[in-house]
Amino acid sequence: MGQLILTPTLLVIGLLIARWLGKKLTARMTEKGSNPDVVHLVQRIYFVVVLLIFFFTILELLNVPLTSFAFISGAIAIGIGFGAQNIINNFISGWILLWERPIRIGDFLEVGETRGTVESINTRSTRIRRVDGVHMLVPNSHLLENTVVNWTLIDRLARSEVRVGVAYGSPVEQVRELIQRAADEHPEVLKTPEPMVWFEDFGDSALVFDLVFWAQSDNERGLRAVRSDLRFRIDALFREHDIVISFPQRDVHLSSLSPLQVKMVGGHGDENNDHG
Repeated sequence: MGQLILTPTLLVIGLLIARWLGKKLTARMTEKGSNPDVVHLVQRIYFVVVLLIFFFTILELLNVPLTSFAFISGAIAIGIGFGAQNIINNFISGWILLWERPIRIGDFLEVGETRGTVESINTRSTRIRRVDGVHMLVPNSHLLENTVVNWTLIDRLARSEVRVGVAYGSPVEQVRELIQRAADEHPEVLKTPEPMVWFEDFGDSALVFDLVFWAQSDNERGLRAVRSDLRFRIDALFREHDIVISFPQRDVHLSSLSPLQVKMVGGHGDENNDHG
């Protein structure tokens, strides 16, 4: 009877101590400025080790020999092999991501048509916060087996561009100088690499210019804010110098061998009726 009471009591105490040690370990690593990905990896390893220790401790306290699990464990392994391939694949992929760190917490990724910031890397899936604020869970195997663009793998530099079209007949050199001036004035546009203005195309209704620049940003919101500021400034500079931003338009040309005939309907008949 005493053994039945003592065993769960010791397990509960051991669990509380293990949780306390885990929190202390995490806090100590955070205080020392350890990388969040390393802290996350250590937490996972610690969790698995604690589970294994508790499992074997329970078997020991209950006097259950490990040999009795040989047949059962073999059957379980076969079942897992056939029925849980995706789970195991994602689990192993998660450990690879945490160990090799091709993707880190805080990285800005482009996965297919989706862009977002990595918030957590778990053993089965990775949580990404999209630019519209929606959270998305991506299986870890998908990140390893498909092409993923990591905008912040090496540094936090991000390239972006602003396109603007001006009316035909505008002084193109002055247009280029004004767009360059807007980029040079913005505090978040990097001087190196230098922002560039390209006369991109003769459009259907506009002379098209592209401003290509680099900014220190690790998310799409920051880049959108910079692009918005640049558009406001370019519009203001164009207004100051009477540069017209183009809009879609069509020119209609009429051609006829004979002059157009214009007929006046009404008016005289009404006047005659009045005089009569």
